[in-house]
Amino acid sequence: MDLENQKRVKEFSEQYGPENVVVLLGAAEGEASGLAAETVTNGDPTYAGPLTGVSLGLKVYHVCEPEIKGEFDSAIYDEQVGMMEMVLDVDDIVQEMTSIREQFCKY
Repeated sequence: MDLENQKRVKEFSEQYGPENVVVLLGAAEGEASGLAAETVTNGDPTYAGPLTGVSLGLKVYHVCEPEIKGEFDSAIYDEQVGMMEMVLDVDDIVQEMTSIREQFCKY
């Protein structure tokens, strides 16, 4: 997660309260999704950005997770995400995201 997005997430968390913020990711790999998820839950593990040492505990999901996918109009989801989903290792992404939520999410 780049430094500008870390800054935005931190500002939204402060402005609206961490219990009212959900982060939605779309990275193409489980490892990249997990790194971004860890950043918004437990703090920046690379020690490079505004979330270094900041444990927000935010709810975080990937757009391909079933509980999120079900929130979209299926035609729009297929149009915007469907092609990409066909080449993603969705099971790996779901496993990584679930692990991060179980370890670090507070809300």
